[in-house]
Amino acid sequence: MRRTISAGGVSLSIAVAVLMLTSGLDGQTRSAGAYAAPRTAWGSPDLQGIWTTDDGRSTPLQRPAELGDRRYLTDEEFAERKRRDDETRGDTRAGTGTFVGEVGTRTLRQTSLVVDPSDGRIPALTADAQRRAAVDQAAQQGRGPADSFEDRSMMERCISRGVLGILPGLYGNGLRIVQSPGFVAVSYEMIHETRVIPIGATSAEPPARPDIRSYMGVSAGRWEGDTLVVETTHFNDRLAIQRARTTGALRLIERFTRIADETIDYEVTVDDPGTWVRPWSVLVPLSSQPGYQVFPFECHEGNHALRNMLTGAREEERAIRDAIEKGLPPPPPPPPGVNVLPPDPSFGRPR
Repeated sequence: MRRTISAGGVSLSIAVAVLMLTSGLDGQTRSAGAYAAPRTAWGSPDLQGIWTTDDGRSTPLQRPAELGDRRYLTDEEFAERKRRDDETRGDTRAGTGTFVGEVGTRTLRQTSLVVDPSDGRIPALTADAQRRAAVDQAAQQGRGPADSFEDRSMMERCISRGVLGILPGLYGNGLRIVQSPGFVAVSYEMIHETRVIPIGATSAEPPARPDIRSYMGVSAGRWEGDTLVVETTHFNDRLAIQRARTTGALRLIERFTRIADETIDYEVTVDDPGTWVRPWSVLVPLSSQPGYQVFPFECHEGNHALRNMLTGAREEERAIRDAIEKGLPPPPPPPPGVNVLPPDPSFGRPR
């Protein structure tokens, strides 16, 4: 998107929205129009390869309220984030084990991954979404968080992370993109789901059985210049995005734009009028990382975590019964809201 202005009789074409759309890797904003994306043998922009959202690990999803509508860090703020990121990278390289955590190789200048609304915050829930949450909470009364496998999340049960599983988490942020003349396939590292997206349709066509809906929805892609636009609808109502259970009206608009050899800008607009009062958008770079590989994520085959959660809950109940029978005080419950990640997204060092 460009705007032309005149200065001293000379027309100057300046990039306005494009500069705001790019990710600011290593503190640099880039104009997507200045980069010529490589082409496939049939002439489409080439998005193929192994990518990750690890670079977005230290950028909060929602903008701290004190930053208001400011979309980018100042030079001083960016330098501090980069310092912490570099320390985290050093800690991670020195660590061992699968779950030491993953970080990217670049630092982003964005103040939040949410870029719309302008305050960088996810909009409020609708009254209907709040009622659904209250009903769900009431149904859970008297139950423990691990009375049954059905009490655990879709991800813990190895069912799905949904399309927005692409957003950066503690680990497993990789994805693989492959293309053919009529399709683009996106395979996610986490839970190993693959979306096969037909190219050329103007909108997502309903499935043969519209009453059957899925966790990943029905997608249709099209090229708008060098940007792949993917519209996805026909979701079921069992998904949760940022702990808000969505409805079958959920609609996602994704945009993949290759802005450098090592970077694809990924922007997604979330629109569910039954859940949020307005649509909202996230922007995060997909970047290539030296030596990055996507490994099998054998969640169903080895889901020891779910078994251990249920077994641990039964053991806790046994310990409480034993204590009561002996006239002893029951063991204290674990503190609520325990999270493996500290509030600071740059998890290696304190702020």
